[in-house]
Amino acid sequence: MAATTTVFPLLLLLSVAAASPSPYLSPTTLFQNYQNMLTNFKIFIYTPAKPFTFQNPVASLFYNSLLKSPFNTQDPNEAHLFFVPFSPDTSTRSLARLVRNFRVKHPYWNRTLGADHFFLSPAGIDYSADRNVLELKKNSVQISIFPVISGNFIPHKDITLPPLNPSASVVSAAPENASTMSFLGYLKWDGETESNFAEELKKDADFLVDIERDSLDQVGNIKTSKFCLLFYGGDVAWMVEAMALGCVPVVIVDRPIQDLPLMDVLRWSDLSLLVSTRGGAKRLKEVLNSVSEEKYGGMKRMVSAASKHLVWNEEPQPLDAFHMVIYQLWLRRHTIRYARREAV
Repeated sequence: MAATTTVFPLLLLLSVAAASPSPYLSPTTLFQNYQNMLTNFKIFIYTPAKPFTFQNPVASLFYNSLLKSPFNTQDPNEAHLFFVPFSPDTSTRSLARLVRNFRVKHPYWNRTLGADHFFLSPAGIDYSADRNVLELKKNSVQISIFPVISGNFIPHKDITLPPLNPSASVVSAAPENASTMSFLGYLKWDGETESNFAEELKKDADFLVDIERDSLDQVGNIKTSKFCLLFYGGDVAWMVEAMALGCVPVVIVDRPIQDLPLMDVLRWSDLSLLVSTRGGAKRLKEVLNSVSEEKYGGMKRMVSAASKHLVWNEEPQPLDAFHMVIYQLWLRRHTIRYARREAV
């Protein structure tokens, strides 16, 4: 890989990290690992039983980018990880057959019981009663789309894809002064998720609730709001645009979540808020108003910087969503090499 393609990402990372506070969990580790990834990472892609496509746009974009990426190798002996491609419509029985075939025909699966393999399943797979599918579920790295159904995601092993923003482009804007903002929070609502909570927000003049089909000026609404509210499990595709415009994300959810995109990279606990629906709009308002102006300013800067890594491109660019998902795979390349048991 050319020197310019490896030096540029490092310079860009350094410029982002120079801002205080940093959006990264560990800037120094990220710089070193990202450069090593660009130079050394190799992925072997198994040939699928038959051609297929992903109907989900972000899954399709990741899959096609992976197939064309310079990380691919034709030599499985030099691969750090192995990608197992299968259609999202694959039945449990067919998936079990696929794993059995890997165990019989491919030595690379057996040496780690699939721990150095990964697969793409937009909705994730559940805990199947079939032991072969369970082996895939528990051992291999699953890549799914945020948010993932509860029970279909294993923290610290699995990875989520950032949502694909529907806008043609996302351009970061200069942070607005909080004193000039018209609303405490903005909700782009799908008209269904958490309807009682949304109706409460609509009655409070400090909140702007936009039903998606009636939204005429989403960018303007985001820029005039301190916080952007997202119902976990609802529409989250606009999160990237909101963050690029400096709007601090508030995820409304009644349980701990560990499937946020780039969990190994970004300091989500510092650049976003998680608020329960319990207590309704009144409690939400108390939480948002309790954030000091100093803390809020830092959150805005982190959010704007972090958004650069959540953007998808038809042709992957340095440090974009595709490369950061690959980076998370790179972090998972160290697996236990189980000794293969011979039949007796």
